[in-house]
Amino acid sequence: MNDVVPMVFGIGFPLIIFGFIALMRYINYRETLALAEKGLMRPAKVQSNGKNALRWGIVIASIGLAVLIGVFPIGGPVLLVGLIPTFFGLGLVLIYVLTRDSDKQDEEDKDQTE
Repeated sequence: MNDVVPMVFGIGFPLIIFGFIALMRYINYRETLALAEKGLMRPAKVQSNGKNALRWGIVIASIGLAVLIGVFPIGGPVLLVGLIPTFFGLGLVLIYVLTRDSDKQDEEDKDQTE
């Protein structure tokens, strides 16, 4: 009896997540069909400047550090609960830094050719 709850949770939780993703994709597909029937198109996605990656990176890294500090006295594998979001957030900040530098170089190259 005690093994049933983790098994149901272990199978049920991923099914709920994947089901939600599939439902959202289906709704998006139906929206596109409805727009096409009316002769309309989806608006083109606007390219962002990458500031959202920086913002979310800082937020997620901060939350990860707070959790890491909170579970530090426990130690052991529990530290992964804080380390994973910390490094994910730092990865987002790194993505912002790397893409921002290449954008600046492109702008400098354009200014030199003019």
